[in-house]
Amino acid sequence: MRIGLVRHFKVKKGLPEKRILSAEELTQWFAEYDESEVEIVETDMRGIGWELCYTSDLTRAVQTADEIYAGEIVKTKDLREIAYPVFGEIWRGKLHFFLWAILGRISWHFRHKAYKESQRDVAQRLNSFLDELMDQKEKNILLVGHAALMMEMRKELLRRGFKGPKLGTPENGKLYVFEKG
Repeated sequence: MRIGLVRHFKVKKGLPEKRILSAEELTQWFAEYDESEVEIVETDMRGIGWELCYTSDLTRAVQTADEIYAGEIVKTKDLREIAYPVFGEIWRGKLHFFLWAILGRISWHFRHKAYKESQRDVAQRLNSFLDELMDQKEKNILLVGHAALMMEMRKELLRRGFKGPKLGTPENGKLYVFEKG
């Protein structure tokens, strides 16, 4: 059994023009990012016959899956990106975009209430999804998703006996193959 992970293509929505943002402006930017078109590039599918394809139901992932997979694609919330933090109820000031990013990452690790989904919730979501996939033992399954979720997925695949590459921050549109060893 092989599982291929692909991060969605690069999103056309660039970084905010204003670098100093309120929490509300940051939330609006994330909403626009979620609906943005992607920059289509060639993806090396390594000549593997992918038999099933699941994708996050977010626009950027669906567009990517449509480009790299010719068969039926199953859209699922299970492969959605870890939801962005909502700081509007907590912080009224403005911060530089990159400080918001750092604050978001730190708050995730400390399980801050700005996140609607905890690390435990994400792990349970991924485990339930992977439990269902494991019933397809002889199939090569392609999963199109998002960077942070892919990093969590990799941990779980390794825990389940798969072998595969280190990801760091996964590249957009690149295939990472994990095989049951």
